[in-house]
Amino acid sequence: MFRSIRLARTCALPISSRWTSSHSRGIRRGLTAATMSNIKYLTGDKDGIDQFISQFDVFLFDCDGVLWSGEHLLPRIPETIAMLREKGKKLVFVTNNSTKSRADYKKKFDKMGITASEEEVFGSSYSAAIYISRILNLKAPKNKVFVLGETGVEQELESENVRYCGGTDKSYQRDVTPDDYVNIANGKALDDEVAVVLTGLDFHPTYLKYALGMAYIRRGAKFLATNIDSTLPSAGSLFPGAGSTTAPLITSTGQQPLALGKPSQAMMDAIEGKFQFDRKKACMVGDRLNTDIQFGIEGGLGGTLCVLTGVSKKEEFLEEGAQVVPSAYVDQLGDLMG
Repeated sequence: MFRSIRLARTCALPISSRWTSSHSRGIRRGLTAATMSNIKYLTGDKDGIDQFISQFDVFLFDCDGVLWSGEHLLPRIPETIAMLREKGKKLVFVTNNSTKSRADYKKKFDKMGITASEEEVFGSSYSAAIYISRILNLKAPKNKVFVLGETGVEQELESENVRYCGGTDKSYQRDVTPDDYVNIANGKALDDEVAVVLTGLDFHPTYLKYALGMAYIRRGAKFLATNIDSTLPSAGSLFPGAGSTTAPLITSTGQQPLALGKPSQAMMDAIEGKFQFDRKKACMVGDRLNTDIQFGIEGGLGGTLCVLTGVSKKEEFLEEGAQVVPSAYVDQLGDLMG
């Protein structure tokens, strides 16, 4: 009864109210992870798999490390997604990879042979764009965003009519000159309309970008991050993630950004607001404990499923004293086929 009232009240709130209350609510919930004694290992257990799937109406999926690794499709993924759809499950693809927009992800799903619509994708770039446009609601002329990131961030900002500079602009991909030091220090190189510094995974980081980002933050710009994942799973290995390319600004400014990807409950509130579902009938599926699984636990979802094809290893949640423990785990997502 209480849960139904709380959910109805949350969905009825304007998005700004839900977003600003998310952090404190996440702290109050804490990590109510499963214990080692009741975590379920589902690979090879057909009855256990059927029982687990039947508990949920909605499945939230991470992508990198769960559905694919880089450009490598993991085994039986299209069949697993199709099976869940045939059972009437609602699917949402929740990714922290800010380098791709929803439209980019739709193209990748098509390329991989996975049935999915653009509307089912909720990425960290989109989450950040919504926060900036609808929550910050910056007023002209000081409503521009300085971006350290790739085209996925730019596309989603454009979709919300948010002005930006930096990003993939090649004029920022060069060495710093003596004049740059002078003009950044005296403010001549800075755009007075910049109100936000937004960082994501940047494949072309430069000292010039960091110097400008630091200067904007020191002048009072809000510091946001699409996500702060330390690593990016790709090609069966790990590479530096958005947290790694954001780290220089954290160190130089002494500030922590507001992260708008998993495990931020700002993102969970926005997803719930868009897709309207009962959290207790939803399951988060992911490969990383401190983003995906923590996201589901702090969000009060009914279950979490960890797959072992990405970042986290089973020893991390099976060891004594593990802080983040999923409800269940499988060797790979395709094992849900039985």
